[in-house]
Amino acid sequence: MGSLWPEGHSSSILCVGGSPGPEGLIASGAEGGEVTLWTQEGAIVGRLVLPGQEDITSAAFSPADSARLYVSHGDTVSVLDPRNLKGPVENFQGAGEEEINALALNETGSAVAVADDSGAVRILEIPGGRVCRSLRRHTNICSSVAFRPHRPNNLVSVGLDMQVILWGLQKTRPLWTLNLQDVAEEEDAHQQRPGQLFNPPLAHCVSVSSCGNILGCAAEDGRVHLMRIGSGSKLEQQGAIKAHTQGASQVHFISFFSHPYWMVTGGNDGQVALWDLGKHPVVAPDGKTGKTQATASQRRKGKSSGRRREQAQDKSKKKAEREEAEEDDDEAAAREQEESMEEEKSGPKMSISHGDKVNWLCPAVLKGEPSIIVADQSTNLTVYPLSQL
Repeated sequence: MGSLWPEGHSSSILCVGGSPGPEGLIASGAEGGEVTLWTQEGAIVGRLVLPGQEDITSAAFSPADSARLYVSHGDTVSVLDPRNLKGPVENFQGAGEEEINALALNETGSAVAVADDSGAVRILEIPGGRVCRSLRRHTNICSSVAFRPHRPNNLVSVGLDMQVILWGLQKTRPLWTLNLQDVAEEEDAHQQRPGQLFNPPLAHCVSVSSCGNILGCAAEDGRVHLMRIGSGSKLEQQGAIKAHTQGASQVHFISFFSHPYWMVTGGNDGQVALWDLGKHPVVAPDGKTGKTQATASQRRKGKSSGRRREQAQDKSKKKAEREEAEEDDDEAAAREQEESMEEEKSGPKMSISHGDKVNWLCPAVLKGEPSIIVADQSTNLTVYPLSQL
């Protein structure tokens, strides 16, 4: 089903980035400082090994200028010109306090955010690369970072401390923090069977929908945790989908489908999954959830009026209690069945058994065809078309 893009690297590919535009190039970065540029057909147009041969951990084109490709390696961000891939145009050494795990650009290309092993998030001014903000709140490795579209002063970061943090850049402080461990423990308390163990929800990757209001965070517990941001940048609602049987390593919202709530995920289970979250309770809180609550409320009202009638008839009290207990059992069974059907309905629209642990996913339109580019433990990229959707 997938087509291979071979011979671009000699070691595992760690990251992929796509340039905007119909003729946009694809960049991949690998272990040992390798950067490769590809056409949309998968032909290699440039290859470079950066001095120092440090692993390329992230690659992103400027949204404002496709002639600027940013890559992170060690504590450095290098700027490359895809038209002349001879060496870095600029090096921002010491951009990270320690090794950088991910970088992200804002919509205008005027700022780069880097997440590093110290847990710090730094904001670099473009041009120049001067560190203008240092955001410190993570207590472990900061693994991923993303700007919020349409909200230039908002940035989200996640880390191996299991924290999701939304930052207000004007005052360099968190607007809110969500501890995924607390969330996961609450969910597991309802779902866990005796002897069943779950991995802690170490946060590996974060993505923001193009509308700017929905966050997705891929975590080691196999879930993708979802958050809806409301007015005043407040956290309005959170939930999760069970996306993978092992750790979820990648999540990316897709901007080129019918609405902004399409999402692709990848995991250590070798699966790549495509999701339509348009009806998920976190995305659409007034949908099915509201109806369910109203129905339950009506049932409760019906039962309470029934109880008042029964209380007037002492002889029938015990019988009524038995009937009510049976009704509660029926209601619980109906709820369980409803939840099971809802989970089935809200499952992935497409599942791809890629087979190898996923390092990076890059949604892209390649020659007019919606596609997902997958990087794994191998030296090849794999491209899966999404045209049947």
